[in-house]
Amino acid sequence: MVSRKAKRIRELSEALAERRVLHLRDAALLLNVSEMTVRRDVAENPGQFGYLGGHIVPAADIDGDVPYELARAADSHAAAKREACIHAASHIRPDETIFIDCGTTLVNLIDYIPTEYPITAVCYALNVAEKLTRRANINLVLLGGLYYPSSASFSGAIGLETLNSLGINKAFISAAGVDVSRGATCAHFHEAPVKQKAISLAQKSYLVVDSSKIGKLKPAFFAPLDAFQAIITEEGEVDLSRFG
Repeated sequence: MVSRKAKRIRELSEALAERRVLHLRDAALLLNVSEMTVRRDVAENPGQFGYLGGHIVPAADIDGDVPYELARAADSHAAAKREACIHAASHIRPDETIFIDCGTTLVNLIDYIPTEYPITAVCYALNVAEKLTRRANINLVLLGGLYYPSSASFSGAIGLETLNSLGINKAFISAAGVDVSRGATCAHFHEAPVKQKAISLAQKSYLVVDSSKIGKLKPAFFAPLDAFQAIITEEGEVDLSRFG
């Protein structure tokens, strides 16, 4: 007789074969169990499933060449991304409003915000928002707009209008490329307006990247390097004079 757990694993595998990506909440509804049970099933079967930013994906998608770019990027230079975020978190103070960019780098920043700090965090990506909801003392503002699966983020006039109504102390911005002459660039054009708006409104902006991004150029330009208070990598703050 097939156990309930084995039946859940089979049904989850079949759902992922069809959809490729499944939100934790949707998986729990599909299997008629709690989200905690789904998390446990996923954790106990690393050869079949991966869990990224509130989404379940086939384990092969994390390392394979697949369309789901957020899943593919999550483990790339993971240690360097965490180190960069440790340095970036040192700039956060209690009672500030901070903007956290999308992607797989700055989601790590949340782990290093002191738990006793009351913070308002503004974001537009599901993986960032999902992690923020698990933190006490953080007020979350999730920007709206059209949803883009490639980066699990939202963009559009609604989100930009919301940003206009906020007072942002510090913006922590990610990039897929940091080039000497062309500045900070990203892979997706829909991200650029959100990044630019956050930079324009924040008292201070920090570009947080792992060092593998330095010297690369991606198609969507969003800011010159002098728009940032500092560029932060796993080595700490990088001297801006290195870039021109």
